[in-house]
Amino acid sequence: MILFLDTSELEKSRGITIFSKQAVFEFGRSEFTLLDTPGHVDFSTEMERTLSVLNYAILVISGADGVEAHTKTLWRLLKEYKIPTFIFVNKMDQISADKEKLMNELRKTLDDNCIDFTDSTSEEFYENISVCAEYALEEYLEYGTLRVDTVGECVARRQAFPCYFGSALKGEGVREFLEGFDRFLIKTKYGSDFGARVFKITRDEMGNRLTHLKVLGGSLKAKDVIGEEKVNQIRIYSGDKFESVLEVYDGQVCAVTGLNDTYAGQGLGKIKDFEKPLLEPILNYKVLLPRDCAPISFLPKIRQLEEEDPTLHVVWKEEIQEIQVQLMGVVQIEILKNIILERFGIPVNFAEGSIVYKETIVNTVEGVGHYEPLRHYAEVHVLLEPNRRGAGVEIDADCSEDFLDKNWQRLILTHLKEREYTGVLTGSAITDIKITLVSGKAHLKHTEGGDFRQATYRAVQQGLMQAQSILLEPYYEFELEIPDSLVGRAMMDLEKMKANFEAPAIENGRAILTGTCPVILMQGYQKDVTGYSKGEGSLTLRVSGYDRCHNEEEVLENTYYDAEANPYSGSIFCTHGAGFFVPWYEVFNYMHLPLKNYRLVRVSDVGSIAPVRSTYTDEWIDSEEVDAILNHTLSANKKQKERPVKNKKVIVASEYKPAKNVTPKDEYLLVDGYNIIFAWKELADLAATNIDAARQKLQDILSNYQGIRKCQLILVFDAYRVQGHQTEILDYHNIHVVYTKEAETADQYIEKFAHEKGRTYKVTVATSDGLEQIIIRGQGCFLLSAREFEKEVTNATAQLRREHLEATPSKKHYLIDELSEEEKKHLKSIDNKKV
Repeated sequence: MILFLDTSELEKSRGITIFSKQAVFEFGRSEFTLLDTPGHVDFSTEMERTLSVLNYAILVISGADGVEAHTKTLWRLLKEYKIPTFIFVNKMDQISADKEKLMNELRKTLDDNCIDFTDSTSEEFYENISVCAEYALEEYLEYGTLRVDTVGECVARRQAFPCYFGSALKGEGVREFLEGFDRFLIKTKYGSDFGARVFKITRDEMGNRLTHLKVLGGSLKAKDVIGEEKVNQIRIYSGDKFESVLEVYDGQVCAVTGLNDTYAGQGLGKIKDFEKPLLEPILNYKVLLPRDCAPISFLPKIRQLEEEDPTLHVVWKEEIQEIQVQLMGVVQIEILKNIILERFGIPVNFAEGSIVYKETIVNTVEGVGHYEPLRHYAEVHVLLEPNRRGAGVEIDADCSEDFLDKNWQRLILTHLKEREYTGVLTGSAITDIKITLVSGKAHLKHTEGGDFRQATYRAVQQGLMQAQSILLEPYYEFELEIPDSLVGRAMMDLEKMKANFEAPAIENGRAILTGTCPVILMQGYQKDVTGYSKGEGSLTLRVSGYDRCHNEEEVLENTYYDAEANPYSGSIFCTHGAGFFVPWYEVFNYMHLPLKNYRLVRVSDVGSIAPVRSTYTDEWIDSEEVDAILNHTLSANKKQKERPVKNKKVIVASEYKPAKNVTPKDEYLLVDGYNIIFAWKELADLAATNIDAARQKLQDILSNYQGIRKCQLILVFDAYRVQGHQTEILDYHNIHVVYTKEAETADQYIEKFAHEKGRTYKVTVATSDGLEQIIIRGQGCFLLSAREFEKEVTNATAQLRREHLEATPSKKHYLIDELSEEEKKHLKSIDNKKV
């Protein structure tokens, strides 16, 4: 029986497989379903989609060319998907084909357990198999031979890889291969419950949508309902012909009509969706349409092709009416142009390809999303953490059901997984990030499912806007083989291309250089290698993944992207029965839930910040607690017993929120910390040797001063040079210490505070910064220069001493409240001696 699978005119004209095809045949004791996939590198994604439904793989290698670069890529995929593999080395009739040399190459480049199965009854064969697995070795030592099932088990567990040799054109070695394949395979066992996996979407000549799937449990009948759709027809294809059947069983591959919402990789029944493909395009192309073809009318057509090949990643840029697609290479471009012309009658072209960039974050943040238009309500908090390279986007939950019902949590996780998030630098896809649901809130009456979708998207975007993002670009993993006399030239080229590579391995007059290099810099280098080596050099390339962009600043300068134009860049809150928009940087001021399980802790003298996950909820000070602290300062002259002060509690917030219930008569004193330190001689001398000690002493002085002044005292320090730092507020005894966020000085923080509160409350600012004094006066605030403030503090301290000396036993003082009676007597005796 002869099967013709490359039936497309494009495949016939180019002599390559472009579309995966199915064929069913019987041989020996089994019925086989063969899925023939493309071998060309530009169509690797088509091949990878098919891997999800394979029991075994047959890797065909040219005996004339040996193991090529793309062969290694295919082998890596087979290893990742853990598919047992048989190897057939074709074209052994050519003069250059050397079996012994090829076997050595297979063992060296693919796996040491690649074994010649040509003579599967010889003693050498059994010895080679026995060293692949311990159970095989024990059987061989006991019986001197191996059972067929034992050899099959080694193959099924990927502990041995059968290798056969022949010539398909001349029919040599093909039957021997099929006999060995039938002999050593182990049939897969499936369950009785229905399950299936979709691996491909196509359309027939009549335009009917076909869902190609493999049944992985139970059976599927025509007219069965899957989800909300009914299976109309079941087809079993062989080449371009098919047979309609009423039912298919586990292990069978078929195409069905009637399902319009399916997609490649989808799991049906008991089967889960397939994970994201390992291979993805790295080049982005703009679609150039004829003048009489509007982009918006062409968009649905190319969306059809995206259904069939999801890696096209069609992007519609509405603001400039432009369609972009992602492709693997030049050959795929030509094929796509032909498909569009043949199916839709539209001649298209593609602009020059550009690199597909991605983005990730380098610090941990908590994003908050709130959605509360009238009669709607949802709030979501997510933790965004940087992840390892190549991890993609990981979704997790760490939220107690006491705060948010499990059903709502599941809904939020679904929304987190359902879309691709874009970064804030160039609008590129976000990757290598972990998103964890940490908190959320629903309303018993007004919350609907769509509310959490809105809040979830806004929470992620708000987190990304806070985070420090970096740009990633694709990298090649290369192997450059050249004559050893050209090593210097090659290494100079690699250094110019920003490559990371190992020292050359030199053997038999040949040098091999391996490493990684940005894709954009190594494109076209194969021609250079061929030129300067006079055809004696070879370059093997494989996309290894994404890493830090080598010219991020240049790319950003040439890319205009406004992240704040993203529709989810802020949240929706409600007041007086109407919703209003709050930009991302003000959401912390309006959120209804406190930040959850996350704080920033100072870890070094230079003020660097490290994220710490906290398991103690009382470590967080929410807005109400801050308000209460500001309104009821813990001072020693209060007669009633107050709650003990917890020193150096930390919160993370974008803005400092003064007390909501402070009356206009209350007073705020803001102190520019470093300005005062370097203006007061005693502190300046101390700062010259130890800046931390100077800060600590100033805090102690102001703590004493607040006990006399009875104001809301806020000490502000710069932290604007600390990368990734957010505003940090610490509670130190009875005063509040603020470290500003990255890119914000103490002056800016004080000026903003004065602008917002200067007309409502009595606000005094202690600073000697001339420009700041002018701005502060314009806001209606009072001023104290550093010298005046020092004099004021000195006078207040003297006043405190006089009050202490004149104190009656019933009068309380801030400095001596907590002393024992014996300590008070001792202190009084010392003061009397001084007097």
